[in-house]
Amino acid sequence: MKKPIAITLGDPAGIGPEIIVKAFRDAPEVTRGCFVVGDVASLRRAVKVICVDHILLPVALIESPVDAFDLPPHCLPVLQIGALAALVPLGQLSAQAGEMAAECVVWAAQAALRGDIAALVTAPLNKEALALAGPPHSNYPGHTEMLQALAAAHVGKPVATMPVRMMLANDELRVVLVSIHVSLRDAIAAVTYDNVLQTLRITHESLGAILGRSPRIGVAGLNPHAGEGGLFGREELDIIVPAIAAARLDGMQVSGPFAPDTVFMRARGKDGKVGEFDVVVAMYHDQGVNVTLGLPLVRTSPDHGTAFDIAGTGKADASSLIEAIHMARQLSQQA
Repeated sequence: MKKPIAITLGDPAGIGPEIIVKAFRDAPEVTRGCFVVGDVASLRRAVKVICVDHILLPVALIESPVDAFDLPPHCLPVLQIGALAALVPLGQLSAQAGEMAAECVVWAAQAALRGDIAALVTAPLNKEALALAGPPHSNYPGHTEMLQALAAAHVGKPVATMPVRMMLANDELRVVLVSIHVSLRDAIAAVTYDNVLQTLRITHESLGAILGRSPRIGVAGLNPHAGEGGLFGREELDIIVPAIAAARLDGMQVSGPFAPDTVFMRARGKDGKVGEFDVVVAMYHDQGVNVTLGLPLVRTSPDHGTAFDIAGTGKADASSLIEAIHMARQLSQQA
């Protein structure tokens, strides 16, 4: 029996509900068999913002994930999580919105870990609102760390024994990051031999499972021009090169480190031509559709924020969310 895909609401004060509505309105072939883990009232408000051209998009309350398969196209199935006392103001930080966003992620992650759903796609939450929500949600700087903790608890292991990495991907490029939601100063400190080698191993195993073969991994340097032989820093010579050498001894196809200003273009596929690498391992955060590697579940996300400044205007672009749903479906079929 096919399993549905869950899409979490995101912060109800941001653009999450709007891009979800646009995805169900504009891409019914992609959202078929999907449902939203969230809040009916917030999504009905988004429908009023988006569907000003009188195109109907009914919001249907469902009791179970499998009910999503029984609804016709251009219908938005929602599994209600808790209840907001009132609609939160658009574009404003609030603990109530942060808690709702987090609880949606918790429910969807646990459903995925139980095997009740095929995958989850997370609409953007706001990290400040998450902090305002208080424990346990404020313990996590973002989705990735929350999902890591939930997955570790599910299998009864310490979080440290379930390392995860963020892969940012689109049709042209994949990038896996050594560090995730930390400051640039902390990201530089995170470039250690162990972290780089662990990232290469996770990338090799996870992407290899997706591709069905050993991936070609290009590694970006940390410093300009990949350190220029030590002139601009020694991280490449002292940390990254030894980690690459160890990965090669383990049979991985790893090259680098390369100058960060060229390696991404070398890896980029375009106009039907494949890039030189299947993936680039980079030392800190970039942009794209986010896929979390290392978890016992499939999770993707558009890699943009809650955009409080345009919430409620109908201007938000749903293309990244649609691509995230499409990728989640592909990955779940390969899992």
